[in-house]
Amino acid sequence: MYDLIEQKRSVRKLYTESLIGRGDITVEEAEQVLRDYQQQLERVFTEVREATSVPSEWTTVPDYPEKSAGEFSTAISQEVLKRIADAHVNAPEGFVVHPKVLPQLQRRAAAITAGPIDWGTGEILALGSLLMDGRPVRLAGQDSRRGTFVQRFATIIDRNNADEWTPLANLSEDQSQFYIYDSLLSEYAAMGFEYGYSVARPDALVLWEAQFGDFVNGAQTVIDEFISAGEAKWRQQSGVVLLLPHGYEGQGPDHSSARIERFLTMAADEAFTVAQPSSPASYFHLLRKHSLGEQHRPLIVFTPKSMLKRKEAASQPADFTEGTFQPVVPDAAVDNDAVEKVLLCSGRITWDLMVERRKREGDNPTTAILRVEQLYPRPVEELKAELAKFPRLKEIRWVQDEPANMGAWPHMALHLTSDLAGTPFYRVSRPESSSPSVGQHSRHVEEQKALLTQAFS
Repeated sequence: MYDLIEQKRSVRKLYTESLIGRGDITVEEAEQVLRDYQQQLERVFTEVREATSVPSEWTTVPDYPEKSAGEFSTAISQEVLKRIADAHVNAPEGFVVHPKVLPQLQRRAAAITAGPIDWGTGEILALGSLLMDGRPVRLAGQDSRRGTFVQRFATIIDRNNADEWTPLANLSEDQSQFYIYDSLLSEYAAMGFEYGYSVARPDALVLWEAQFGDFVNGAQTVIDEFISAGEAKWRQQSGVVLLLPHGYEGQGPDHSSARIERFLTMAADEAFTVAQPSSPASYFHLLRKHSLGEQHRPLIVFTPKSMLKRKEAASQPADFTEGTFQPVVPDAAVDNDAVEKVLLCSGRITWDLMVERRKREGDNPTTAILRVEQLYPRPVEELKAELAKFPRLKEIRWVQDEPANMGAWPHMALHLTSDLAGTPFYRVSRPESSSPSVGQHSRHVEEQKALLTQAFS
């Protein structure tokens, strides 16, 4: 093989002859290009050989800026709500919004001031208010401008000439810049770039979004080497946010799970935050807390799919002008003295449990449902405070969509059991499985019914 290779003429010679043969360049031009390149090599070689010291600006680790932080509120004013609403119905003069998109923008603007506010609108409020607070926002992902599930509409395309209009870029004269990109079809490259961008620009809210959370495994190397352990290994901090659509809705094993268990397996040293908000307002306060707070560490958010437009999960304008992020959301619908069983849950399944409880227990429920919005760092003290409200508590159940060996349960069973003062702690989930979910929709429906029955039995 070596002998065969030695006999072959170089690629440069073959390509040069091809260019000359096609008439693209002349022989003289080819010789001049070769001479120029050789002279460049000789010049650089001479400069390096004669150099006596390394320039002072050459460093192996850049001097990154510190994240600025001070006192802040995650709630915003009515004026900010209205400004963001108005921005979505004030298209540039002559701009033609697609007739199917225009009503959605109008509904969004009306909902911001009157409610109810869905997930996509809650996110827009978080990003827009941060821009007005002076925080740059950068979001990249596959189909992120529109949103994989047609929920975001961050950039609008002119129906006639393909011009672009980004409402959040037109909120106020002194706002920060909003960058939003539809990335190339690569998880590894895109996530790696956003991680580095956040390292170098800590004051910016930097988000990378998976098309489906399942696809995040294409960037597992970035997660293992940088996001989970970058600070421990190199004292290198990043506040990158991963938005991972997650939820069991019968779409099969490749469109159901963002692998909560993988992130929680690596969760230690408070190196990053893992959250699965159950409402638009909770997500809103989470993003603002992450951006405005002094901590600069990665945030992994398991975002919804079917819950994006779910009526039970919607928030009201007052939820954005008041309050803050709650790692554990209490249950205001129960009589604390009557509660004997508590269901702990996170994310989408919350609302299935709420609907099922109403069917079974009516308007006077005795089963409390506590929503664990933050999975890590574990909100132990907040959970203890809520559980202490139930003097007759006999058992606690962790309810999840995922199989027994996946989701949050393995982590919670290992770390949370000892903090529950001996109260029995049980799991309600799908059976353990090597695949994240079943592939047949009818089987998914059967499993879901069995799961809800088990939760309340």
